[in-house]
Amino acid sequence: MDFDLSEDQRALQDAASRFLAEQCPTTRVRAAMASEAPYDRDLWLAMVDLGWPAVAVPEERGGLGLGTVELAVLLEQTGAHVTPTPFLQEALVLDALVAAAARGVEDAGWLDPVLRGDTVAAVAWQPVEARRDGARWLLSGRTGPALYAPTADVLVAPGREADGTEHLFVVRIAPGSIAREPAMDQTRPLGWVELEATAALHLGGPEAAESFRDLGALGHAAELLGAAARVLDLTVAYAKERVQFGRPIGSFQAVKHRCADMLVDVEGMRSAVYHAAWCVGAGDRDRSIAASTAKTWCSDAGRRVMASGLQVHGGIGFTWEHDLHLYLKRAQLDEVTFGDATYHRARLARLLRDRVERGESVI
Repeated sequence: MDFDLSEDQRALQDAASRFLAEQCPTTRVRAAMASEAPYDRDLWLAMVDLGWPAVAVPEERGGLGLGTVELAVLLEQTGAHVTPTPFLQEALVLDALVAAAARGVEDAGWLDPVLRGDTVAAVAWQPVEARRDGARWLLSGRTGPALYAPTADVLVAPGREADGTEHLFVVRIAPGSIAREPAMDQTRPLGWVELEATAALHLGGPEAAESFRDLGALGHAAELLGAAARVLDLTVAYAKERVQFGRPIGSFQAVKHRCADMLVDVEGMRSAVYHAAWCVGAGDRDRSIAASTAKTWCSDAGRRVMASGLQVHGGIGFTWEHDLHLYLKRAQLDEVTFGDATYHRARLARLLRDRVERGESVI
């Protein structure tokens, strides 16, 4: 059995890496951070023209008709280049809208504008209060931190009824109505959405909410993988170049061990991410377990890789001029978005306990 990427997936990986290396150097990322614009629109439209947000959308819906593994391939590259675009959020919204349409839910005209890149979408993963009002659904409460909310036209978020049942919804929000909150990661705008009995379109019940959580956890884990792999490369290159006591610091045993530990962490992240991508894409019964496992490992391992990268770089790694801080700050936000390691360990415990109580194997 071959667990590696297929030839076509490797070709996609190479093409994405070349495209972002050319179109999204860190100088462009820094320019986007300094700009008042919420994201790099030209870069975003170039990604839309390539069909990236719709990579896993069926062809009959206007997408490329590939799959979740291909989406993970692209997300690893956007993480490696800290792209200042709403790629992950748009992909999550498209997946939710397409899945709802497959269940017979009208998309209220949002699918095509999101596919074209005309509509910016945001997602919130922490449930707000949901209640029925006749045939309508109303959402109330404050979402958790939502990436791209300050510039979004629509928001996809889970809502929880009084009895604890979760559903998935999409609501319209007025662009510019959400204040941009200060955040360490300045490559992406961040905001909280206040909902006050806001009418929402119901996209699905508990299964839809769970699938949304799975894909969101996987997506952020894939971005963490890309960022960690890039920091490993930066650190190894620096260890070869930096000379101390007349020799490259990479020749010292302590630095070698640091870099070796980083490699182990990154390869573990890669295995967890692509296993989860396959499970989610195939609708495997272990998809939620695999997604939470990937997010748990990548959140913890990503933090270790960033810490070791800083340690090897020494003082230069803390400076604004060095690119390491871009990855560190990006990873810190990805680590907690769609649940940190503690959240997903608790989720794994619930999922596995349910299996044990049913008398099923957890292996």
